[in-house]
Amino acid sequence: MIELQIFKAEDASELISTIKDKRELLQFAGPAYHFPLTKEQLESDLENEKRLMFRVVDTAEQKAIGHAQIFLKDETFLLGRILLWDENNRGKGYGKKIVQELLKYGFDHFDRETAELNVYDWNTGAIECYKKVGFEIDPDVMSEVSIDNELWLSINMKISKNTFKYANI
Repeated sequence: MIELQIFKAEDASELISTIKDKRELLQFAGPAYHFPLTKEQLESDLENEKRLMFRVVDTAEQKAIGHAQIFLKDETFLLGRILLWDENNRGKGYGKKIVQELLKYGFDHFDRETAELNVYDWNTGAIECYKKVGFEIDPDVMSEVSIDNELWLSINMKISKNTFKYANI
């Protein structure tokens, strides 16, 4: 169904073309990127040895359908910047599969017992997707960001290696 392929600098224009405005960029990437998204911003992440970037490819169609990243932290790894480009692909199980593949990659390649992610509290579709994989909300970790005179609350969700392995047997 889907495959994670290592993101390369030449993939940047494909990703950049899918980000239409600053709100979409903030939802996708958090406050680290600035609109408009540029090749230089992506290249900076490519040079970061603690960040892995992936193209999400639909293996049946052999075409890229999204983007995702893993960021290594001291005790955990963080899933982030998960984006399905075509809104018509949302709600079809792609998100769950992407998260499962990211977790499998992370737990197989890094010596970490926990994975985490951050999601805006109004993004209920994504939150439900993450819960289906086994993530739980950590009420002690939250942050806020302001955009267009609105305050967006980011919540943190975590999953242990054991929970992930058990849920996916």
